[in-house]
Amino acid sequence: MIRPAKEEDLPELQALIEELAAFESLSDQCVCTSADLQRVLFGPEATVHDTVAVADDGSVVGHALWFPTFSTFLGQSGIWLEDLYVRPAHRRQGHAGALLADLRGRTTGRVEWDVLEWNQDAIDYYQRLGARPMAGWTRYRWTLDPQP
Repeated sequence: MIRPAKEEDLPELQALIEELAAFESLSDQCVCTSADLQRVLFGPEATVHDTVAVADDGSVVGHALWFPTFSTFLGQSGIWLEDLYVRPAHRRQGHAGALLADLRGRTTGRVEWDVLEWNQDAIDYYQRLGARPMAGWTRYRWTLDPQP
């Protein structure tokens, strides 16, 4: 089952983010707290959304954290998928596909995301869905504090 995240899901969302950071060997850069998530997901000035995948036993087994974007070329809103993560024991059971289908159904514009170059399983999966890499573009990052 796919549903919007609820405030009571915050501990699981925090755990999923930390698991993703560990999977990507980026735990040293993961400083997001449950308080941060509460503020951006459920606070009065919420700026992002989270959709969760729930197993038959009611446990949260994956999530898609996303926010709206806008394309001036298309003249319409889209979605930036910041995190897509399904716990290893629950992969290949349709959870990622259901999360992505939910996002696709939320916009007539683009759904965009990044994938690490070494994550061939994810690349293969996304390409089977019909997603394609954006050749000719380089992502830039500008932060207040120098970070890797």
